[in-house]
Amino acid sequence: MTQAAPKSVGDPNSQGPWLADSSHRAWLRDDAARQLAFFAGSLRRDGGFDVLDWRGQALAQGPQELHTTTRLVHSYALGQAFGFDGCAAIIDAGMAFLWHQHRDPQHGGFHWSVLDGQPADSTKLAYGHVFVLLAASSAMQVGHPDGERLMQDVSQVIDAQYWDDEFGLLRDEFRRDWSPFSNYRGMNANMHGVEALLAAFEATGNDLFLQRAGRILDFFVGKIAPAHGWRLPEHYHEDWRVDPDYQGNPMFRPAGSTPGHSFELGRLTLQHWDLCGRPANEAPEKARRLIEQALSDAWRGEQGGFAYTLDMQGKVAIADRYWWPVTEAIGALASLIKLGGTLETDEAWYRKLWHFAEAKLVDQALGGWFPELDDHDKPTARQFEGKPDIYHALQADLLPLTAGISRYFDEAAGAS
Repeated sequence: MTQAAPKSVGDPNSQGPWLADSSHRAWLRDDAARQLAFFAGSLRRDGGFDVLDWRGQALAQGPQELHTTTRLVHSYALGQAFGFDGCAAIIDAGMAFLWHQHRDPQHGGFHWSVLDGQPADSTKLAYGHVFVLLAASSAMQVGHPDGERLMQDVSQVIDAQYWDDEFGLLRDEFRRDWSPFSNYRGMNANMHGVEALLAAFEATGNDLFLQRAGRILDFFVGKIAPAHGWRLPEHYHEDWRVDPDYQGNPMFRPAGSTPGHSFELGRLTLQHWDLCGRPANEAPEKARRLIEQALSDAWRGEQGGFAYTLDMQGKVAIADRYWWPVTEAIGALASLIKLGGTLETDEAWYRKLWHFAEAKLVDQALGGWFPELDDHDKPTARQFEGKPDIYHALQADLLPLTAGISRYFDEAAGAS
């Protein structure tokens, strides 16, 4: 049975950073434990995963999507590294499902979704494949016996099909037989590509992963963000010119820019800089510019939360408030604080974000976070059904517990 959270997300009278506050750190670990307990209920007897409703009951079984499987493997590998019990079953099931059901033995690569043992959507997306790389990396970090096999397989696929060495970026989408069906190029898959490439570097020590992550960051953080007011357009043509008119899937490919992605890419910029040995360059300043612009553009004033998207001029386009931009802002601010952020700015934002999350998003009775809020600050289900994801919120709990801004698996054992 899930235990109630500690009374306070952190000591309001603390004169130092909450990252060092014992009550805050205890709250983070408790919330992580409740999340891991809640989402453990997604594992079915057949080894697949259900999407859960707000109370933790399985929703009607539909296709199992690749990002669901991979994010569960990654999240429970993080949980295992941080010393939480009961994570192995999810990791084992997810790794088996990736290899025996998502993986395409005929053409190579991984199907986007599977139902009843058959491909439901055989589209092959870079977005899904970089999460396979992330899952393989995390599995290797906790010593899973199939981690290296999956790493080798997906690395070869990404190298052969998705990596475009001319641009130093990832292509996006193919049919099952690897024939192209569009010229679309996107920021989202590349951003998560950076995340996965950094994880793969940490798991293997292969410098090629670190170099490729750097090339992606050079484009988006070094070139695109400064040219667009430190915002990140989401969509591009084949030659990587911004496509201001593109609008696709309202969750994965909304028009304009997505402030939550600026938080993610800002944190990943700092992680890459750290893994490169903290060279004397402008990476920390650029990361801060991304993060602070998104805070300024998207925070919904007294109501709180972040608007989901902006138009190309930086004005709010979709004002809906989801959980995941809050979690990513928390991770970004935690990284800035670890580099010496100030009480008046970074620490104030960090505390504001956690107060909002605790009051509005965290389900302190059952575990997990509510994915979206209505205009009256009540959980709603306009875009999402149930609680679809542990990945974002678990990282918001766990990454602040480490002393550094990279090598999370190495540091997890010492985090408390």
